[in-house]
Amino acid sequence: MAVNEILDEIENLVVDARRVVFTNKCIIEEDDLIRLVDDLRNALPNEIQNAGQVMQERQQILDEAKREANKIVEQAKNYGEKLVAEHEIVKQAQNQASEIMEKTIQNSNELKEDSVKYANQVFDHLLSGMNSTLDVVQQAKADLNQGSK
Repeated sequence: MAVNEILDEIENLVVDARRVVFTNKCIIEEDDLIRLVDDLRNALPNEIQNAGQVMQERQQILDEAKREANKIVEQAKNYGEKLVAEHEIVKQAQNQASEIMEKTIQNSNELKEDSVKYANQVFDHLLSGMNSTLDVVQQAKADLNQGSK
């Protein structure tokens, strides 16, 4: 079960719980809450693993872009060497190689930025979910402790 689904269940458990008259407190089945907290503990490693996979994919994309850039530069270099005899053609090849390199660097930088943004969004989402879960669990614990007094 996903973290958000578990959080929804915890929220529903609190919303649907019996209310204590004249207070803002509710009575929750301990077993239900403990089960949901256990489910949450089990789901968090999956979310963290997914974030790790995103970072690994990001690195693979960056590595592939670098290999492609090196390949393009090498091709441009070889092409330029073949055309050394004619000065105008050499100039053209150098200009084209520079443009290709600039475009490749630009594409690589954009890809890196997008990957970092996406990874940050995943981590922000994960942190938000974890903080929300922590708040719900702390509130449930406080409510449980208040109810036992």
